[in-house]
Amino acid sequence: MHVLALVTQKGGTGKSSLAVSLAVAALERGLKVYMIDLDPQATARNWFARREAAEPEVATVEANRLSAALIALQRKGFDLVILDTPGVDTPATTAAMQAADLCLIPARPSVADIEAAKPTIRSLNKLGKAFSFVLNQCPPNRSIRTMDAYRALQLMGGVSGVTLALRADHVDALAQGQGVTERDGQGKAAAEIRELLTWALLQMEGKTYDDQKEARVA
Repeated sequence: MHVLALVTQKGGTGKSSLAVSLAVAALERGLKVYMIDLDPQATARNWFARREAAEPEVATVEANRLSAALIALQRKGFDLVILDTPGVDTPATTAAMQAADLCLIPARPSVADIEAAKPTIRSLNKLGKAFSFVLNQCPPNRSIRTMDAYRALQLMGGVSGVTLALRADHVDALAQGQGVTERDGQGKAAAEIRELLTWALLQMEGKTYDDQKEARVA
């Protein structure tokens, strides 16, 4: 079972919308998926309350119960658990970092987001946890601002090669209890989420895109 956490001590970066869309995309891929919402704002849990489908289920768990919850989910045969965390430094955030196989740090291409990520990075380095930035809510077309942000984040740690643009599908899907792959399965937002999911799964398996390409050729 893999555990993927969305973490950052900065609000508005799109943690919750990425978390729910990644979960739906993983479900569509045939994985058994569960979500845990550790954020008191309960954005993911509220999304699930609006959702017509029964999966992926979203539960709220206290930080001191996270480890036990993950053990129970592993015993039930889940393939992937996605953790949505608060936008502040809390025991829940630390617990998620400790439990995760990979922590994704969403960041918009702005100085404020890049600077705000520093405390999160210090915490992850102290815990010795694998992490990567993912540029989110970027201008739809390749821009100097996005490229500059990518270079700046590279100096601070790994950066996902998948960049997500600012698209209305994310807002609309979250409001309707959907993932972007359900909102418009052929849309650009859906393609980006699927690519990010593939990248994250390969990272947690210790593989790369090159490994995947070789497997497809074989």
